[in-house]
Order: sequence, then C-alpha cells, then structure tokens
Amino acid sequence: MSMFKRMLASVGIGAAQVNLMLHQDVVNAGDTISGVVRIEGGRVDQQVDDVYAFVMTRYLNEMNDRKSEVDAEVGKFLLAGKFTVEAGQVYEFPVSFQLPVITPATMGRTPVWIQTGLDIKEAVDPKDRDSLQVRPHPFAAVVLEAAGRLGFRLREVTCEYAPYFSRANGLSFVQEFEFVPTTQFRGQLDELEIIFYPDEDGIDLMLQIDRKARGLAGLFAEAFDADEQLVKVRFDRNQLASGASYIAEQLAETIRRYV
Repeated sequence: MSMFKRMLASVGIGAAQVNLMLHQDVVNAGDTISGVVRIEGGRVDQQVDDVYAFVMTRYLNEMNDRKSEVDAEVGKFLLAGKFTVEAGQVYEFPVSFQLPVITPATMGRTPVWIQTGLDIKEAVDPKDRDSLQVRPHPFAAVVLEAAGRLGFRLREVTCEYAPYFSRANGLSFVQEFEFVPTTQFRGQLDELEIIFYPDEDGIDLMLQIDRKARGLAGLFAEAFDADEQLVKVRFDRNQLASGASYIAEQLAETIRRYV
C-alpha cells in the first residue's frame, strides 16, 4: 500500500501541497513583499529539496509575422532549503523578498504573478500561483506624472521581446509605455515611447521620439525610420526628488532638441 501511495504521489496524487498567502496583493515594483508559506503533507513522507518563488510575467514575441505570448521569469527567490514533509502534517513559515525593480507594472494587458513551488525529485513539483497588482516603480511614477503634465496621454503599455534593449535589465523583453501628444507637442510628434530602467540611485529612460512627417521630405524620411530618434536620458535620486514639474521641464527640453 505504501509503495502504491508513493507512486501516486510521484504523479501528484496525494502529494504535498503548497500555498503562499501574501500579506498584500497591490505593490510597487521594488517593494518588499511578505507572506506565509503553508505546506500540507500528502499521504506519504516526501523529501523537499527547495521551496522557491518565481516572479512571473508574460510578453509578446513577434517573429516572421507570427505573434505568440511567452511566460517569462523576472526573478527567483529561495524561501526554504531541504527538509522532509511528513504525511498529513502542516507546516507554516513566514517569508519575505524584494520584488525586482524591473518588475513590469500590471498596466494594459500585462499580468504579474508569484509562482511558488516545492522541488521534489522524481515527482511532479507542487505549485501555487498568486496574482499581483504591480504599480510602476516610484522613480518611473514621477516620470509618468511628468509626461502627463506635458500633455502626453498614455495610449498603450505592452511587454515585448526586445533582446537588444533588454540587455540593460537582464531580461529578454522590455515594457514599453506609448504616449500621444495632446497639447504642447501636438503637431510635432506622432508618438513618444518610453522604456524605464530603474536602479537604486535613479532611473535611465530610453525615449523613442517619433516626429510628425511634414510634406514629401518628411514622408520619405519616415519610410526609412529617419523620423524616429532613440534618446537615452538619466535622472538621479536628487533630480527625481525635485518632483514631476522639474522632470517635466527636463523632458520637454530633451524632446525639443529632436523635433
């Protein structure tokens, strides 16, 4: 009977179960989140090598005119090491870890979730999934407010495969914030795209400034993407602490150089 139970547990029937109970489900990118991991033993004793948590999201990959959605790991955290989960026993222990500062905001259709699991050799690893609502990193939030003050309306937020631009964050994708001008730069720009790269000391921005085509010369340039400028900008902690109005002035000055 014991051997039969072990066989069932190896394919997930009557095996240990894991559940992460978060203390909060609305957070900022970069926040420390906490909770309790609850592990319920199954019908037999099982050796667990690791208890881990993955921060996960999903991005769009377009290749050869075909689009697909890809689940991607943003960060991995070891919550507990090797131990034995005895049959029928319940274990609970507190955990906390810091969300990566590059965790995408759950804006547009971007999901973020925590996938918690038990690493059990020669068996199906039990897993638990908890959705998170992630707000932009506080440094990015200041820039987003500044863009709004300049009359830019946020049109779309997407996570897309971009190995060249994602080198800076160590991922295979980036989150793009796409804006359209409604006041100050209306008639000068078609759109403005921003990619954020926050760190402990400030934030780097990659701006794609898409100028408005003007006449035949502008249309010709636009056909060869000559009307698109890629500009890198950095704001440090002190500049960001000066507030959205100051950042708006700096952004406007940068954009004017390319329109």
